[in-house]
Amino acid sequence: MEKYEKLEKVGEGTYGKVYKAKDKITGQLVALKKTRLEMDEEGVPPTALREVSLLQMLSQTIYIVRLLCVEHVDNKNGKPLLYLVFEYLDTDLKKFVDTYRRGPNPRPVPPSVIQSFMFQLCKGVAHCHSHGVLHRDLKPQNLLVDKEKGILKIADLGLGRAFTVPLKSYTHEIVTLWYRAPEVLLGSSHYSTGVDMWSVGCIFAEMARRQALFPGDSELQQLLHIFRLLGTPSEEQWPGVSALRDWHEYPQWKPQNLARAVPSLEADGVDLLTKMLQYDPANRISAKEALEHPYFDSLDKSQF
Repeated sequence: MEKYEKLEKVGEGTYGKVYKAKDKITGQLVALKKTRLEMDEEGVPPTALREVSLLQMLSQTIYIVRLLCVEHVDNKNGKPLLYLVFEYLDTDLKKFVDTYRRGPNPRPVPPSVIQSFMFQLCKGVAHCHSHGVLHRDLKPQNLLVDKEKGILKIADLGLGRAFTVPLKSYTHEIVTLWYRAPEVLLGSSHYSTGVDMWSVGCIFAEMARRQALFPGDSELQQLLHIFRLLGTPSEEQWPGVSALRDWHEYPQWKPQNLARAVPSLEADGVDLLTKMLQYDPANRISAKEALEHPYFDSLDKSQF
């Protein structure tokens, strides 16, 4: 690890620390994610190796943060450490949106930026899904932004259960809760790519509104936020919903006009958002289908 100069610590999680660093030879900025390994007798656990190879495979697209290399070192006490070396991006989508929301001159995120970022996000998610990988924790903090080039990349992906090195540690799960699909909130044990598409819809709305669409502070509160806007789901609309583990008799709300919740989105944008926020996961638009939606017709796709 002598080839990198650590510049500052940018995050700390349960599994280790994240540093902004510079390659001493090339001058390239990188993110170093350090994780402690629970070693078995054979050396590096196979789960860790599997997750790293998955991440290397997925980072072959520009829309997923690139894993540059993996360094296996022993610390001073002879304990094994794994450093994952990623390309460095200076901000995330949450901070990016906050620059429009805060300060002396609050203003909407330009529609062309929202459209471009949404297209890139759907590209990245489609890439994951085509390789059989669910992200399961898509949120603005996990989407890194290169402001100069206008590029958005999915991060914190593929490290699954073997080890996860979050860019930031949060004291509770509230942040993630806001983007959690209703089938997960209701205790479904089987879920698929639809969980990511629900999160993508919540992120889409948040860029347009500059604030979260469903900011619940508990799982129950989260469901009530969703039901108040989209209406309480019924068996007709979502077959099997009342059989889910955490289903109760909820107040019966009628669906509101979604366009009112995102007044800055034009009709095609509202239509795409509606397709992402379908209750029945089987009816939710896929990432691949979303790329063909009329909302993106005015986008110059040759640059992506």
